Amino acid sequence: MACHHRKECEKLKILTWHIHGSYMYYLLHAPHEFYLVVKKDGAGSIGNNTHWPSNVHDVPEEQVKDLDFDLILFQTRQNYEKDQYEIFTERQRRLPRIYLEHDPPRQTPTDTKHWVDDPSMLLVHCTHFNNLMWDNNRTPSRVIDHGVVVPENVRYTGELAKGIVVINDLKRRGRRLGSDIFEQTRKEIPLDLVGIHYEESQGLGEVRLPDLPAFEARYRFFFNPIRYTSLGLAVLEAMMVGLPIVGLATTEMVTVIEDGVNGFIDTNPVCLVEKMRALLADPCLARRLGEGARKTAKERFNIERFARDWDETFRLVAGKD
Repeated sequence: MACHHRKECEKLKILTWHIHGSYMYYLLHAPHEFYLVVKKDGAGSIGNNTHWPSNVHDVPEEQVKDLDFDLILFQTRQNYEKDQYEIFTERQRRLPRIYLEHDPPRQTPTDTKHWVDDPSMLLVHCTHFNNLMWDNNRTPSRVIDHGVVVPENVRYTGELAKGIVVINDLKRRGRRLGSDIFEQTRKEIPLDLVGIHYEESQGLGEVRLPDLPAFEARYRFFFNPIRYTSLGLAVLEAMMVGLPIVGLATTEMVTVIEDGVNGFIDTNPVCLVEKMRALLADPCLARRLGEGARKTAKERFNIERFARDWDETFRLVAGKD
């Protein structure tokens, strides 16, 4: 597509950190050049992510001061409160800045003040729930809904009469991620778990992001036992494949899953077990809800909209709109 204005074609040079691998992969769909800070021990490198696009570059932290950037994208408190003072020049610290907050507030759902309090910055939240619950202080904020993409040739088949759960570090992250709900539900419903440190919860193993859609397409439904976190990318990827979703009616999930349309949600795990039994007994019901889930994902969480929202935000903050 031809550019009608020179600024629309101009790629920004954005410095950030490799914090959440899946999110970073999707963010790279924005039409800009991304530079990831790599520590002396190699932490933060894109490593062997050969499926990532070519607009991402590793930058050793000791070289950051020698480079020119258009914008800084902070993603953790460490980035904002410590890293910038250790690796940036004073001029770089005056560059346009965005803080991307991945999570809801932890200390208290309603009265936690965000550590960024700067009218000259922009605070970007991943969900409207998060934006609602954080006290953003004087910092202007906006919400950019997630965007995901799965291979075009991968579609739901659902022949395995089981549910799939995709959570990293489930055992260690405990109640907030619903480890107790997962364990209790597994006593009544066949569930397989994949993710980092899967062995601590007797899971199946780790599955690489490029392989996950085809792996989970065989399962009858996707179960999300998480009580309190941002809207999981794994949920949206499963929806894009066409899996029906069963989950807790908390946080942003209540705006995404509609009972009997694209899955089932409830605050009562006992009711969710009943719904899982119905999906195991009725593959046609599961397929119908899965089609509804894919429709929702394509309409609300498509990668084109996500990349467009981030492009607009980057250009606005950098003064290139």
